[in-house]
Amino acid sequence: MRNNIVSRAVRGAITVNFNNADEITSATVKLLTAIIQANEIAQDDIVSVIFTLTNDLNAEFPAKSARIHLGWDDIPMICTNEIPVPGSIQRCIRVMITFNTSKPKSEIRHIYLEGATALRPDLANR
Repeated sequence: MRNNIVSRAVRGAITVNFNNADEITSATVKLLTAIIQANEIAQDDIVSVIFTLTNDLNAEFPAKSARIHLGWDDIPMICTNEIPVPGSIQRCIRVMITFNTSKPKSEIRHIYLEGATALRPDLANR
C-alpha cells in the first residue's frame, strides 16, 4: 500500500463555440487530457468524475467522450446541468475529478481553457 495517499479533487472547465457532438467531444478530451497531464494522474487513481454542462449544451455526453477516447470504461462518471445563473458563461463544460494522490492541495493544478478562463482568472498564471 502506498503511504500518504489521500483523495483530492481537481476542477476544470472549457467552452465550445457550438452545441454539436464533435465540439463537445473534442473539448472534453482536450480538457481532461490537460488536467491529467498537469496533475500527473494515473487512470487507476481516478475515483469518480462529475461533468456539468450549461443548459445550451445537449448534443453529447462528456462521459461518453471520456469512455471512448480515453478508455475510462471502469470509472464512475455522471453528467448533469449547471445552474443557469443569469449572465453566467455559456456553452461551458465543467468537470470535477476525484482522484487518489500523495500531492498536497497546494500542488493540484485546476485547468480552465478557452472562454472558461474567465471563471478563474486567479489561476491563469499558475
